[in-house]
Amino acid sequence: MAKSKNTGGISGGASRRLKVKVKSAKGRKVASTRWLQRQLNDPYVAEAKRMGFRSRAAFKLAEIDDKHALLKPGMAVLDLGAAPGGWSQVASARVHAVEGDGRVIAADINEFEELPGVEILQLDMEDPAADDAILGTLGHRLVDVVLSDMAAPATGHKQTDHLRIINLVEAAYELTKRVLAPGGTFLAKVFQGGAGQDLMAELNRDFDKVRHVKPQASRSDSPETYVLATGFRGRDGSPEAES
Repeated sequence: MAKSKNTGGISGGASRRLKVKVKSAKGRKVASTRWLQRQLNDPYVAEAKRMGFRSRAAFKLAEIDDKHALLKPGMAVLDLGAAPGGWSQVASARVHAVEGDGRVIAADINEFEELPGVEILQLDMEDPAADDAILGTLGHRLVDVVLSDMAAPATGHKQTDHLRIINLVEAAYELTKRVLAPGGTFLAKVFQGGAGQDLMAELNRDFDKVRHVKPQASRSDSPETYVLATGFRGRDGSPEAES
């Protein structure tokens, strides 16, 4: 794999490998067999393991950043739904958090292992106390980028799953309005159909540019896509807003 021109040494591509077939096993559900076969034949899974990344999701953020240049040395980044840490690893490398130039704060409901240059908070973003915990960690510093890869456990019902993830995205954005510096970026996972109309209207009011992006590293059969908003105008929706 060729290294990215951007800081972090990871790009969105992955090499092809021979396909592995998984035989059915007694006691294993068909869905589990399919999942295992997909994992074994996913070049991004293999490449993430080879490069020491916590998850294949690292390639999604790397690809988006390679194209849109979201992460720069010295930036402060808030990563929501961070476990197991793939996005935080990429962000840490690209903002030079280990060197002390940038800062990465990672939050998730699940506990996960420490990462160099990353401050980890275990909290539930649907808990009213979560915002205050993050604000307390930030102190008086605003962040330059808010990332959200949060997703609720799938129910199998598309409309329900879509509504649940939209609720998470909206919660992430309510926090973003309190912590994002003017000119900053908001990147969040949504499902097929994109962000809801109300949220899109709010984002279009508060940012210079809003679009949906789907990196190649997202599986072709996955309904996930991402909403990317750049050029935050400030908390009152105007460029002159106080930070």
